[in-house]
Amino acid sequence: MNELPFVTAGDGTRIAYRIDGASDRPVLMLSNSIGTDLRMWDGQIEALSRHYRVLRYDTRGHGGSGVPLGAYSLDRLGRDAIELLDALNIDRLHFLGLSLGGFIGQWLAVHAPERIDRLILSNTSSYLGPAGQWDERIASVLSATDMGETAQMFLGNWFPKSMLDAGSPIVETFRAMLLATDRQGLAGSYAAVRDADLRRTIALIERPTLVIAGQYDTVTAASHSDAIAATVPGAKLLVLPAVHLSNVEFPREFVAAVLEFLAA
Repeated sequence: MNELPFVTAGDGTRIAYRIDGASDRPVLMLSNSIGTDLRMWDGQIEALSRHYRVLRYDTRGHGGSGVPLGAYSLDRLGRDAIELLDALNIDRLHFLGLSLGGFIGQWLAVHAPERIDRLILSNTSSYLGPAGQWDERIASVLSATDMGETAQMFLGNWFPKSMLDAGSPIVETFRAMLLATDRQGLAGSYAAVRDADLRRTIALIERPTLVIAGQYDTVTAASHSDAIAATVPGAKLLVLPAVHLSNVEFPREFVAAVLEFLAA
């Protein structure tokens, strides 16, 4: 991947980003899941950038962004997004986040609602406890001899068995992303999810919201999306017959839903 432009967050961490689409179009910001980078959206960029100026970025700990040591917090991840927008002189935008990106989207809509026009939360949750399971994952990833076993675990949680057994090229693309991810980036992001609990505060979200769920998602179960849609006033819910990466398994349906919602 070519070197990406970046801005420097308030704590000195580099946040890498990429922009596609004409500068006179409304901005749509995309936020990635744990274990991926901004390339997880490659399959959607052509369609989305016809209508929007698409801003993608690598969450700290991933891709071209910096990998600070220690636990990350959802507050810090949210402020990374705000500081990126400030540096690019973007006042208001649509936001689409998947998994960890969806946690960040919820935080932004609660703490910086003036920056959000429409919000899309895909394959995410407002709470993924208990904390103990995340402590175990942090210890496991930091002590592993390599990222091979961790990558295989993620892929098994992200894709249906048919895609894994077929050796789909897209699966290998995501495997490469996982193997390239710094283990400290994973551990820091695990801590952010461990400590996040937005179950009550998302009732304060006032922005139009679309929640996209995967019917067979074992990471952020469809019931979690149901709970978000029931808590955020006026939120709409779409369930796709997907596992965790709905945008990859059902790209056509995913993009159609996103464009329809944003144009409403």
